[in-house]
Amino acid sequence: MPGTAQLNRNIPAAGAYADGLEHMEDELRWLDLLIRYRLDGRNRRGADPFGQLRGLVLSDDEINGLLSGDAGGTPGASPERGGELADLAAKVADRRSATLRMGTALPLADLSRTFHLSPFEEKCLLICLAPELDLKYEKLFAYLHDDVTRQRPSIGLILDLLCTSFRERVAARTVFDPRAPLAKYRLVQFIHDPPDGSVSFPSRQLMLNDRIAGYVLGHAQPDPHLADAVRLVRPNAGGTVSPVEDRNRERARHLVHAHLAAHAPEESRLVLFCRGPRGAGKRELVETLCRDLGLWLLVADVERMLAGSLPFGEMAWLLGREAALQPAVLCLEGMDALLAGDNDHTSELTSLMDAIRTFCRVTFVCSGRPWRPRDRHPSDVFIELDFPLPDESTRKRLWEEGLRGGPLAAGMGAADVLAGTFRFTPGQIRQALADARDLAVWHGGNEGAGWSEADLLHAACRARSHTSLGTLARRIEPVHTLDDIVLPALQMAQLREICAQVRYRHLVFGQWGFDRKLSSGKGLTALFTGPPGTGKTMAAAVVARELGLELYRIDLSQVVSKYIGETEKNLERIFAGAETAGAILFFDEADALFGRRSEVKDAHDRYANIEIGYLLQRMEEYSGISILATNLRQNLDEAFTRRIRIVVEFPFPDEEYREMIWQRIFSPELPVGDDVDLGFLARRFRLSGGDIRNVALGAVFYAAEEGRPLAMAHLVRALGRELRKAGKPCTREEFGDYLEMLA
Repeated sequence: MPGTAQLNRNIPAAGAYADGLEHMEDELRWLDLLIRYRLDGRNRRGADPFGQLRGLVLSDDEINGLLSGDAGGTPGASPERGGELADLAAKVADRRSATLRMGTALPLADLSRTFHLSPFEEKCLLICLAPELDLKYEKLFAYLHDDVTRQRPSIGLILDLLCTSFRERVAARTVFDPRAPLAKYRLVQFIHDPPDGSVSFPSRQLMLNDRIAGYVLGHAQPDPHLADAVRLVRPNAGGTVSPVEDRNRERARHLVHAHLAAHAPEESRLVLFCRGPRGAGKRELVETLCRDLGLWLLVADVERMLAGSLPFGEMAWLLGREAALQPAVLCLEGMDALLAGDNDHTSELTSLMDAIRTFCRVTFVCSGRPWRPRDRHPSDVFIELDFPLPDESTRKRLWEEGLRGGPLAAGMGAADVLAGTFRFTPGQIRQALADARDLAVWHGGNEGAGWSEADLLHAACRARSHTSLGTLARRIEPVHTLDDIVLPALQMAQLREICAQVRYRHLVFGQWGFDRKLSSGKGLTALFTGPPGTGKTMAAAVVARELGLELYRIDLSQVVSKYIGETEKNLERIFAGAETAGAILFFDEADALFGRRSEVKDAHDRYANIEIGYLLQRMEEYSGISILATNLRQNLDEAFTRRIRIVVEFPFPDEEYREMIWQRIFSPELPVGDDVDLGFLARRFRLSGGDIRNVALGAVFYAAEEGRPLAMAHLVRALGRELRKAGKPCTREEFGDYLEMLA
């Protein structure tokens, strides 16, 4: 072995370490010296009697060469027992202290502090780490085991290296207990451990966990199993400022700061539950707080964790440990996947909360669903932060801030209308602005496209407001304008009134303060009543087109269920899905759903009345537009009638309006023959607008089939088909001389 002079040359001078790797070099130098001392009592051999078995056995010469840095070296003189080892350990400790005082990170020291490791446990980690850095340690450990197949440190080997007495060995066994930090936090793991427990406790081999090995070597990347589900946010990274008002943001910042300052890591956990719709500013608040406090942030997508490569309980445990390693505040997104009422994720939720309790001092949980943790530890703190949809004045401010100074600044005047029409979250407003800028780039290259900034903004908002209602509703694409519909002056004025009440709600509820006078009923409910085919559906589409909103026709056959409670669930999905988008809900044949409540004679009557009561409540809460259409107004429940702001009666068209409908039903591009007499058709046939549309469409197809302009004969044939479909006779009194044209 090398002499004392050589060992002294390897002892570092006092002074701070440049980084963690320099510290590790000294720690491994200490380990080499420790192994050399433990070999002092062994017999030395001169010649190598195992030359022909090289690879199966290890000689003293080879081992001494490994320890001296020369694999082919010869044994050297033994150093004075203990002196150099203690000297090296003391100088490493001094340099380590100096480094930490300077604020330089030493991963091994940080790991010990994070998981409350004793000096003995830290040395266990060092011994397990050595084979990950240099393959020579596999040979060294095999030699110490007297077994070339055992190349990882065992519990017995670690005790041999670190303990000097029988009592020390007995006391040190507790370090490897499953409840002790090394195993509890999975810093090390047992390998080749047979299930029948046939291997003695000292013979069990250990290896360092891969993520822990990477951490000690200064690698900051999260555990590979979490790679697709987490992202790390630096405290100095730029980002969007939280839209939460300054007072509440400051209270949350003070709470987090006070908790971290007042409590030791093992004493208490702070969980802040951020509840609100997607895009309401939950993550922005968390990022803003961490940026203000200089804290790293680990954002995890719980929904992706559920689909991860490992069982969710294991993923949750790795996530908690990762937050402790970084160290970082934990933010859980996608929690709706665990909190959904129709799925039982009790065990997954328990695993997640156990991981938080074990590792995380501060955790933000983001969800749109209500939640409160069960069996909370008495010292833990749970705070619920509500993130409601911003009111109209806040939405207007966000629109104006997003438009100011940008390429769409000319659309600033549309902020009032956008804020009043679309109940967007701050996130949706940012996304809609980005979409509008993309549309501006696209249409900017099309000369004569005729798109104003306001048009671009409305188009982007409509695209963002597409809501998924599944089979419960069908989206109607509005194609008609107010000029296309034929109604008496009173009804036309009422349709314009509906549009005006939506356009100016920001003024009434916002600037004029009427919002504070109403706790509910801020939406607009209109009733369209009249015979079939008089234009109720068309009028709903016209209103949607004028306001630039989505129109959804509710399929009542899918909404009403014979199963108890299902109708209410379906109604909740409809209103919740349309709420943010400000979509128009069109309930056709509404008397089927909004009918009169009956006297309770059996359980069916009772639950039917509960459904109607729930619908009444939900309509009161809905802030958008609801249009009810019915042919039988007298069948509607009076409670609904009281909640309807505007009632539009659609009369059956008289001769004057029928002729206007006939004239407007045909497009200007259609070639029309000289014999077409629309006045005759309006005068002789008492048809609704829907019937006139069917006749006109049928006649145009007849003309297309014959390849000539629309003629009276085509109209007469189509009219005859429509009358026969309705079970009405075709008489000469009505058709006159045109009767012969009927096929």
